[in-house]
Amino acid sequence: MGTRFVVTDECDASIEFKQSYLSATKENIDIINSPVGMPGRAIIGKFLDRVAHGECKPKQCPFNCIKTCNVVDSPYCIMLALYNAYKGRMEHGYAFCGANAWRCNEIVSVKELMEQLRLEYDICL
Repeated sequence: MGTRFVVTDECDASIEFKQSYLSATKENIDIINSPVGMPGRAIIGKFLDRVAHGECKPKQCPFNCIKTCNVVDSPYCIMLALYNAYKGRMEHGYAFCGANAWRCNEIVSVKELMEQLRLEYDICL
C-alpha cells in the first residue's frame, strides 16, 4: 500500500525518486539481495547495474549502522544508496518499491489518492 503514497505531492522524496516509480516497468522491478543480507524489491537502474558489475565497492563504512553489513564483502553502502536516491541522485542509488510500482502513472495529492482508493474499493464490493 505504501507504494501508492510515494507518488503523492506530500511525499518528501525527490522528484527524481518519484520519477523512478513513474518510469518503472514490470520488467525492471526485481528482488535484489541487499548488503545487509535481506532481500528487497527494487527498481533496477544504472546504479544497480553498476553494482552487478562490481563497480560500486565501498572503500570504508561511513555509518556502521547495521551489524550484518560488512564493508569488506559489501557491494555498496546501502545507507548511502538509499539516501542518494531519496535526494534525487539516482545514479548513486535506487528505490525499493512494491511489486506494482510500475502501475504508478502520475503524481497526485494524498486527497486525490484517497478518493481513487475509495472508488477502487467500491468497485470491488
